[in-house]
Amino acid sequence: MRTYDLSPFWRSSIGFDRMLDLANDAMNDRDNYPLYDIERTGDDQYRISLALAGFTPDEITITAEQSKLTVEGRKADKGDHNFLFQGISMRPFRRVFNLADYVQVKNASFENGMLMIDLVREVPESMKPRRIEIGVAGNDNQQIEQKQVA
Repeated sequence: MRTYDLSPFWRSSIGFDRMLDLANDAMNDRDNYPLYDIERTGDDQYRISLALAGFTPDEITITAEQSKLTVEGRKADKGDHNFLFQGISMRPFRRVFNLADYVQVKNASFENGMLMIDLVREVPESMKPRRIEIGVAGNDNQQIEQKQVA
């Protein structure tokens, strides 16, 4: 596996710290438990699905912050088991998803061992692009004369 040194970018960039941290964290993410999918369900709608076989909704905690979504799970100890083989992992986990600006959690559901978290991106009206009319500087009569000539 290749490793990249991002330190030259930190020296020559101002205000991009979060983006570089995200890139660095993505390259160093070695933990692959629990397995998850991220899908686009609409123009500004997304769904994160986590495979959590053996867990119940009471053993899972979802926390939404400004730019992070954290899913944690801890299996309640239910006594001694004498496993001959244990293929279903019941270890505690913590999975953090970085969210873009204006992405909010709308719903979470748990069915058949799958945790599904629905997200939507809602950009405020003041932040959406808008068309700006261009006015002619100077005399209003000049603008009327130009319209009549054309």
